[in-house]
Amino acid sequence: MVYLSTTYLGPVQQYCKLYQYAADVRMETAENYVKQTYRNRCVIASANGPLSLSIPIEKPEGLKCLTKDIRISDHGNWRHLHWNAIVSAYGASPFFDYYQDDFIPFYEKRFDFLFDFNEALRRLVCQLMELHPHVTYTERYLPDPPHDFREIIRPKHAKEDPAFRPKPYYQVFTQKSGFLPNLSCIDLLFNMGRESILILKDSIIFGNP
Repeated sequence: MVYLSTTYLGPVQQYCKLYQYAADVRMETAENYVKQTYRNRCVIASANGPLSLSIPIEKPEGLKCLTKDIRISDHGNWRHLHWNAIVSAYGASPFFDYYQDDFIPFYEKRFDFLFDFNEALRRLVCQLMELHPHVTYTERYLPDPPHDFREIIRPKHAKEDPAFRPKPYYQVFTQKSGFLPNLSCIDLLFNMGRESILILKDSIIFGNP
């Protein structure tokens, strides 16, 4: 069993957990939304290094709001900007042409809720990577469950994860930027295709639950 928070095109570390704990994944819906996390952002490899793409959200009334109730804002034409950034970053990658038609609809169709958008993308990426996790959604928040990665997998101030050691793989801009670990799952998918699942497996240190 593993507890995870929703992510927007989450990092390789997130998909390692989906692989390692495939029999029982609990996706958190009952937590209070936390800003500046992978819940509404992903990090891709641009020609100038890591690039963060953030989905604008509608600020809820009051100080707290459940993640599953967070709505996506249409401010700033973000879908167009995100897709252009993805094309610019991965248009020359080995598998972008093969997979792009699977992702384009997500940047043409409007989703009301961030959680629904994230989960639809997560299911697509799992399908393309041939991952088959059994995912259930929490109904109440448990403060300290076993195998809790809800706050460990985050872009800033991440806690140590001894079970995760990113396996280097081909990236388009490696000669310029060096290998950039733990980027968005699409970085792995567009560069490695069906071999992505092998990279996930080789990035897990088994014996560290």
